[in-house]
Amino acid sequence: MSKREELIAKYAGDLETKCEEKVDKKLLTAVTIGCGPSIYNKDAATVSAGDPKELDRVKKNFLIKKLGLKDGPKLDEGIQAVIEKYGRSNRNKYRAVVYYLLVKHFRKASLYK
Repeated sequence: MSKREELIAKYAGDLETKCEEKVDKKLLTAVTIGCGPSIYNKDAATVSAGDPKELDRVKKNFLIKKLGLKDGPKLDEGIQAVIEKYGRSNRNKYRAVVYYLLVKHFRKASLYK
């Protein structure tokens, strides 16, 4: 099993146990690949939900640039809903899992098919 496959299995586990999500493995794989090499860097692989600058980067670089959404309060609400679903007290919020949940939240899975 490759390192990426191991990480995808870990992310799927988080989605099932912490988020109580039925995992679309194909979508999760596509979102993980889209994260690029950041998934291999301990710091970049996670999202700091308590850092407003980090959440702004997620909004600008992922939701607006990658998913093509228009800036507005709905984006911030979506990010907060995803963080709530993942669990605020959960320290390790993996970027690929957060992005997967955002893709599902904003119904943008078609971009990865």
